[in-house]
Amino acid sequence: MLRTLHGVFLRHAHVLLILSWLVLGFSLAFCVPLIWGLLDESMRQERIWLHGLLVTLGVGLALWLACRRYRAELSVKDGFLLVNLVWTVLPALAAVPLLEAIPGIGWTDAYFEAMSALTATGATVLVGLDQLDPAANLWRCFLQLIGGLGIMLLAVAVLPFLGLGGTQLFKAEMPGPMKDTRLTPRIAETARGLWGVYFLLSAACLLAYRWGGMSWLDAFMHMCTTVGLGGFSSHDQSFGYWNSPQLEWTAVVFMALAGVSFARYFMVWRLRSLRPLTQDAEVRAYALVLTLAVLAVWLLLALHGQPGGGGIGEQLRMAAFQVVSVATTTGYATTDYGLWPKFAPVLLLFLGTFVSCAGSTGGGIKMVRMLVLVKLAGRELVRAIHPRVVNPLTLGRVAVPPSVVWAIMAFMLIYGGCMVGLTLLLLTSGLDVVTAFTAVTACLNNIGPGLGKVGPASNYAAMTGFQIWVLTLAMLLGRLELISVLVLFTPQFWRR
Repeated sequence: MLRTLHGVFLRHAHVLLILSWLVLGFSLAFCVPLIWGLLDESMRQERIWLHGLLVTLGVGLALWLACRRYRAELSVKDGFLLVNLVWTVLPALAAVPLLEAIPGIGWTDAYFEAMSALTATGATVLVGLDQLDPAANLWRCFLQLIGGLGIMLLAVAVLPFLGLGGTQLFKAEMPGPMKDTRLTPRIAETARGLWGVYFLLSAACLLAYRWGGMSWLDAFMHMCTTVGLGGFSSHDQSFGYWNSPQLEWTAVVFMALAGVSFARYFMVWRLRSLRPLTQDAEVRAYALVLTLAVLAVWLLLALHGQPGGGGIGEQLRMAAFQVVSVATTTGYATTDYGLWPKFAPVLLLFLGTFVSCAGSTGGGIKMVRMLVLVKLAGRELVRAIHPRVVNPLTLGRVAVPPSVVWAIMAFMLIYGGCMVGLTLLLLTSGLDVVTAFTAVTACLNNIGPGLGKVGPASNYAAMTGFQIWVLTLAMLLGRLELISVLVLFTPQFWRR
């Protein structure tokens, strides 16, 4: 047994070496609540974040000491293994200070909260956020900024300095089906370019929130969860806390911008032209679907009214905010849209499963996959009438390779299987159908709020331990787009 474990260690020691560097880098994140706590007199729990920093440093150093002699180029298998290790180990380390900072929280809930933050899901088990220690809220929100674009993308930018390749990591973690598309000849330059765009958009969002009336702390926290499309808030009422049309429209703008592929913004900057946005089929479909959905919900509210009343202008603001929030998988709320006519909340949840663009910080199956599936269905309908017609499947003016089409079909089959399987697991635990199905939908697509007992006016605090772990797995599967996780459970993965 020991010999077998030693053999497994030797085969994967170079993967654990990179994991050690990433854990050591992640330890720097604890400095944000620690330094803010030292500067802000309202925060009195600096030792908690110091403990988290020391624990994470200790884990990283122990891994590095054990594996420092083992270096090798990453293979495809190594890339998948490392991605999964990072997305399971880092939430565990991020949960450590939550155990001290939040009274009464257990390990299961703390890990769920940390996983929700790093996967930018936004599902929470916490109540009384307004009374929570500001540093704990800051930590939860800052984790969503880190996890929004993908912490592994940052690793890709750093790996060349360690003498290790990062191409396999980029392909394993980068969301969307077009994983082999590079924006620059060097993968590290691509990663740094995407993070540069991410930083600039974050800075603009921070200043806009501050100008709109938020405090610097609230502006920073909500910038993290807006650009990261995570949806955590420091207030139980979320954006409804301010009741500010200016802040809500600001959030709508930045959520919509963050739902577009950051690669498109990178190309806009490189080419000094808007053509990468205006001529991209996915971006055009994204904008069209959001616009039509906002108009549909606005019309519904105008015809049926909304709880609490409100004029046409307020109804438009409510419709735009909730549609963009849920469709981009952010999950903010300004009202309990579960009380709207039933068509509206179901439509919102459905939009959250596919609207975000590939390469954005959003979750779901991505708009580009939906476009390919719609075009594929249309082609088959034409072939049913004209069997001999030559009708290649194109996206924009580019033909979609058959390998991509087959990969999308396989992804959708696995996606449907996960939806059904995870929902059945929750049903066996005693949940009602609406809560079980929408909770899985919300977590698998990294949306956050569902319907029923996990609707926008409530959270996941009532879930049992078993249910929490099922939904934690759903968040991990959704963030890594299913196949990157499930490939570890195939016999072929572990064969030499």
